[in-house]
Amino acid sequence: MSVNIIDQMVAQGVPFAREYGGLLDNRSFGGAQVSRTFYARGQTGQQLLLGAYQQFSRQVGLGGIRLFNRCELVDVVVVDGRASGIVVRDLMTGEIQSHAAHAVVLATGGYGNVFFLSTNAMACNVTAAWRAHRRGALFANPCYTQIHPTCIPQSDEFQSKLTLMSESLRNDGRVWVPKNADEVRAAHDIPEADRDYYLERLYPSFGNLAPRDISSRAAKRAVDKGLGVGPLKNGVYLDFSDAINRLGRDVVEERYGNLFEMYERIAGENPYDVPMRIYPATHYTMGGLWVDYELQTNIPGLYAAGEANFSDHGANRLGASALMQGLADGYFVLPYTIGNELAPMLNKPIPGTDHPEFKRAEQEARDRYNGYLNVNGTRSPDWFHRELGKIIWDYCGMERTEQGLEKALSELPALYEEFKKDLRVTGDGNSLNQTLEKAGRVDDFFQLGMLMCRDALDRNESCGGHFRSEYQTDEGEAQRDDDNYCHVSAWQWGGDAMSPKLNVEPLEFKEVHLATRSYK
Repeated sequence: MSVNIIDQMVAQGVPFAREYGGLLDNRSFGGAQVSRTFYARGQTGQQLLLGAYQQFSRQVGLGGIRLFNRCELVDVVVVDGRASGIVVRDLMTGEIQSHAAHAVVLATGGYGNVFFLSTNAMACNVTAAWRAHRRGALFANPCYTQIHPTCIPQSDEFQSKLTLMSESLRNDGRVWVPKNADEVRAAHDIPEADRDYYLERLYPSFGNLAPRDISSRAAKRAVDKGLGVGPLKNGVYLDFSDAINRLGRDVVEERYGNLFEMYERIAGENPYDVPMRIYPATHYTMGGLWVDYELQTNIPGLYAAGEANFSDHGANRLGASALMQGLADGYFVLPYTIGNELAPMLNKPIPGTDHPEFKRAEQEARDRYNGYLNVNGTRSPDWFHRELGKIIWDYCGMERTEQGLEKALSELPALYEEFKKDLRVTGDGNSLNQTLEKAGRVDDFFQLGMLMCRDALDRNESCGGHFRSEYQTDEGEAQRDDDNYCHVSAWQWGGDAMSPKLNVEPLEFKEVHLATRSYK
């Protein structure tokens, strides 16, 4: 679909880079040795988003789409085994109301914020997908999360979000750390002989363009050895001095000027004069609601599109833009497949929102939010979210072990019980209350976190974004077990977060056969 997507976005006005003759330009990217990526400076994802959003706004203006702003989906309604609508909460008034339909499409993004610190917007959450899961939709491969290698390192304990620097920087930036853990000299004073360009050393054929998961783990190993740089020793250098000397500052500024400005605003350092400092962070989630090839979940009438579903990427996602999956699903898959399910529903009535199932779901939602308000504990939802994120990052992040995952599965339920007894939500439920919104989202993150750790513990292999340190080669590379784990793990809600039921969907490779790739 990618060629169609590029044509679609060009037609929508996305300003992709062009060669001198006017043709669309390409560049290389992590995980590929050929220039196969279309791009718009260092902000391709943002430009794609703006192009899609402009066309969306046009449809709103034409009356083709009706918007319900400042509403949050809080439940999915299933009538006689079929998704028949949703329950939403008005974020301004707290009113709970329902919408009925022949089909429901969830296009609500990923769950990366379960880690608390991630590159996602603060409002990103898992509630829509998780509430669908609790109504019977299978949740597949939750332990597969993508760690992005080029983020600005955390500056202190109170930080609430990490900033992503474009992957494109690795085209010209060289990644290195000092060879000596006790190094105190400034970066430009460290001679070449005392620098370790570890990606170029470990992966000579790909160098700084090694795939995201491999580059991220290499950075973690360097920092864990005490070779980290910066005030907190929690980053590695991404150095552009060679590119500036080779290409000239003007060329580097033309390619990355907007990113360099953003970095300087956040880190207070000028990347033209000193190397950037980067460290991996959670970015994209490959797990999500299980869907078939028509993007329908196992609940008839309930569809999941984009990052909310599990499809397309497997353990790795080495492609260009995270929006690609959303654009493929939204423009070129779902419009052609949803009709197969909807055609037999023509002229058939939709269950009214006065149906008992709608009323029951609405009451459950009211009870849930009133419950958060009535705990009257001492800790904010943010405090619990931060503590939850630390557990997930430490034990189900870039590297997992059986011992660590079992520790997480003992600590998470204990913290969740504390959340239920000691949560404090200030304000009321009848006006704008972001603390109350956050409480509901953190509740769902707790339950998802337990499933992520369970899924990672169940998969006794290393595979792309899932790296179990017990399963690695002598050189520290991921060691797959295709005989036992060549399958999708699709989990079913079992009544509580600690007792999910596993469904296994075997994967068959017919056209392209499984092989172990080497980036050496």
